This record gives sequence, structure tokens and C-alpha cells, in this order.
Amino acid sequence: MRPERIYYVYILASAPNGTLYIGMTSNLARRIYEHREGLVEGFTKLYGVKALVHYELFPTAADAIRRETRLKKYPRAWKVNLILSRNPGWEDLAGTLI
Repeated sequence: MRPERIYYVYILASAPNGTLYIGMTSNLARRIYEHREGLVEGFTKLYGVKALVHYELFPTAADAIRRETRLKKYPRAWKVNLILSRNPGWEDLAGTLI
């Protein structure tokens, strides 16, 4: 029997009300480490987007991909309101992963 896997959709920010990035992964701690250390070339490294400000858990990859796709289509104001509803201080939530 395989252990149950959890999938994450997450939002990173460069600063409160700064640049946002939305991603999906099955290993959130590892992925946040990669973003912070600039191990992968791309948007987050270019714009310094490193603070984990929001994340959600899903039982399947398909569910997480659907949510990620929807979040990316929402207007920025909607995304900011989502972050503020659960993390009004824009705290970096990476420390809660350990």
C-alpha cells in the first residue's frame, strides 16, 4: 500500500503587496527551499519572490492543478484578498512547514 501523497498549491510574494507567484508541488518544503536559494532559473529568481504567504493542500495532483489554474486566472485583487483573509500580516509561512 502506497503512502498517501499530498499536493500543494502555493503563493509566494516578494513583499507585502509585491510581486506574486503561484505554483504547485508535492513537496512544499523542498520547493520553497529551491525558490529561496535561486536553484532554478526563472520568474521567482529574477524578481526575488521568496516569501510563502499562502498554501492549500489537495489529495490529488489533478485537484491541485485545477486550483492552480483557477488561481492564475483570478485578478490580482482577488489573490491579494485571499492572502489577506488567511494571512493579514503577509507573514512568511515557510517556518510552519518544519
